[in-house]
Amino acid sequence: MKSYRFPAEWERQSAVVVAWPHSGTDWAPRLAEVERSYVKLVDAIARRQPVLVCVPDAAVRQHAAALLINAAVDESRLHFVEVAYDDTWLRDSGPVTLACEDERGRHHRLLDFRFTGWGGKFEAGRDDRLVQSLHAAGVFGDASLESVEFALEGGAIESDGRGTLLTTWRCLHERHPEATREALTERLKQALRVERVLWLEHGYLEGDDTDAHVDTLARFAPDDAIVYQACDDAGDSHHAELAAMAAELAGLRTADDRPYRLFALPWAQPIRDGERRLAASYANFLIVNGAVLMPAYDDPADAAARAVLEKAFPDHEIVPVPCRPLIWQNGSLHCVTMQLPAGLI
Repeated sequence: MKSYRFPAEWERQSAVVVAWPHSGTDWAPRLAEVERSYVKLVDAIARRQPVLVCVPDAAVRQHAAALLINAAVDESRLHFVEVAYDDTWLRDSGPVTLACEDERGRHHRLLDFRFTGWGGKFEAGRDDRLVQSLHAAGVFGDASLESVEFALEGGAIESDGRGTLLTTWRCLHERHPEATREALTERLKQALRVERVLWLEHGYLEGDDTDAHVDTLARFAPDDAIVYQACDDAGDSHHAELAAMAAELAGLRTADDRPYRLFALPWAQPIRDGERRLAASYANFLIVNGAVLMPAYDDPADAAARAVLEKAFPDHEIVPVPCRPLIWQNGSLHCVTMQLPAGLI
C-alpha cells in the first residue's frame, strides 16, 4: 500500500493552475483591470515553470492567449484547457495533491473535497465539479482521484511536508458546526495523511469572506518557520486579534518540541472600495520553483514585506505581483492559484 503525504508548497512543482477571469464571472465589472494582474501573475510563474490556464471556451482561450503573448509571456509554458467553472478561486476549488515515492517512482493522488462556495455564500456547482472535470480530461495523467465527502478549501490548510498541518478553528467550525475539535482533527489527519493538526483560534481580516482562511494569516516556511500577518497599528480594528494570533504562534511547537522561527509581515494601510475595506494580506504569497510571488498593494509596506520574505525564504527570489485588483473580490494571488507537485503533469 502506497504511503502518501501532503507536500509543502516550497517543494519542487510541475506547474501552477489558474482559471482565467471572463465576463461570466464576478470579475466582469473590472475585467480589464484584473486581467492585467493575471498577465503579470502568469508571466511571473511562466518564467519558472509551466502554467495550466483554465478557460470556459475557445473565445476566452483565444483572448487570454493574445493578452499573454502580447506581453511576451513564454508561450511554450502556457497550456490551456477548456473546462466549466463559476469563478477563479482555484486555491479552494482546485485539487489538493498528495505525493508518494517508492522504488517504482513518484505517484500522486488528487483529493477532490466538496467545495460549497465557502459555506454556501455563493453558487459553486461547477467549481465543485472542477477537479473531476480536469481529471476526466486527462490533465493529470495517471494520477488517481479520491473524492472526499467533506467540505474543505485549499486556502484553509497549510502543510510543512513532514506531517504537520496548520489551520484555523473559525473556518473549519463554520463549515462543520456539529463536529467536535477532536473529530475534525481526526478527519483532517485521515484525509490529508498528516500526523498533527495545529489549530489557530485567532486571526481574521475585514473583507475576507472565507471565514479566516489560514493562507491569509500564517504560512509555513522551510526549516521550521512560520510567516504571519501582523498589525502594528494599535488603532486598527485588527490589532488585538492579530496580536492574539501572534501569541498563539509563539506558543506552537514543532514535532520535536521546539518553537517555530517566526517572521512577522508588515501591515498595509487600509484599502477601501467605497465604504468596504479590502483584505490586503502579505501572507497570501505563492511559492513557485525558485521564487516567492508576493502580493504588492502599491503601499509603503510592500518593500518591508519583501525584506521579511527574503529572510524567511533565503533560497528564493522574491517577486512582487500587483494585487490591488484581486482584493476587490476579497482574495489575493495565492487564492487564485494552485500549485501541482513535481511529476504530476
